[in-house]
Amino acid sequence: MKSITTKNAIVHFNSKVYSELSSYIKSSKPSKIFILVDTNTHEYCLPKFLSQLESEDIVVEVMEMPEGEDHKTIDICTGVWEALSEYEADRKSLLINLGGGVVTDLGGFVASTYMRGIDYINVPTSLLAMVDASVGGKTGVDLGVLKNQIGIISEGSMVLIDTSYLETLPPNHMVSGYAEMLKHGLIFDKGYWENLVNFENMDISELDKLIYDSVIIKNTIVSQDIKEQGLRKTLNFGHTMGHAIESYFLGNADKTPLLHGEAIAIGMVLESYLSTKVCGLSTDEFKKIKEGILKTFSKVNIEKRDQDVIIDFLKHDKKNSHGKVNFVLLESIGKPKIDCEANNDLILEAFKDYNY
Repeated sequence: MKSITTKNAIVHFNSKVYSELSSYIKSSKPSKIFILVDTNTHEYCLPKFLSQLESEDIVVEVMEMPEGEDHKTIDICTGVWEALSEYEADRKSLLINLGGGVVTDLGGFVASTYMRGIDYINVPTSLLAMVDASVGGKTGVDLGVLKNQIGIISEGSMVLIDTSYLETLPPNHMVSGYAEMLKHGLIFDKGYWENLVNFENMDISELDKLIYDSVIIKNTIVSQDIKEQGLRKTLNFGHTMGHAIESYFLGNADKTPLLHGEAIAIGMVLESYLSTKVCGLSTDEFKKIKEGILKTFSKVNIEKRDQDVIIDFLKHDKKNSHGKVNFVLLESIGKPKIDCEANNDLILEAFKDYNY
């Protein structure tokens, strides 16, 4: 697979990953190398990574954070900043983020702000991070249960995608990443959507190509609108409702927290329904979207009392402007429309359809 050039970085795949990393270290000569992992990637991914790392006798330090979305906080950032300072990291240090989306988001933010910015490299180990979180330069942390409220856009030096790390993932985390791939098809390429939605009929060996195509789609969009003023907003399809649902389930002790992709899958079904009312998405295409998503993602019980609180969460969405909730909706599969509005009655209708 050919490497993909993003706005300020390069994405390398599989056979090129470790040779390119070695070349980068030789040419940039970092003063020290720091590797950020979580408790899972420390156990399952770090040994393999270290066995492939050619560090040129440069000191390598490993920093571990707890795993999970509830640890994507400014407090954890403070701990990592303090560790970098304690280990005498300077502006020529390199931070390698080895993990899923929480690690790459938080690690990118830490690197971009420590001493006003040090170099970093993302090595995504989850499907979600490979196709979404580690590409495009969005870094940051949650504010309480509100998703990604604090952060900056800052691309690392490179992204290294070694799909063999997917062998360490539990099935539900694989499915979580699959949701973002489905989104890429729905907003950009109907043919890609149709390939993905029939994935059970494909050979698992084709997954690498699908991941590659997903990164191509995201990079094509992001490279034209790095600051998310227009086209990049389309990547938020399913996320306005999905993030509100994810935040609500994360902060409610009576609910089992949802993985990001599980919440986004619900959001895509809900926003597809809204698309039929606001943007003219056909009933036939909506049915295909809903059935295509729900054959992989089990329905989650969202009661009426839950719905009211979730709607209240919508006011915190980052796409909002001038007090209005802005959705990305679909005119048809592969043809999104940004800055759409839907009133609360329509949103409640969408929940009713989802629960039906």
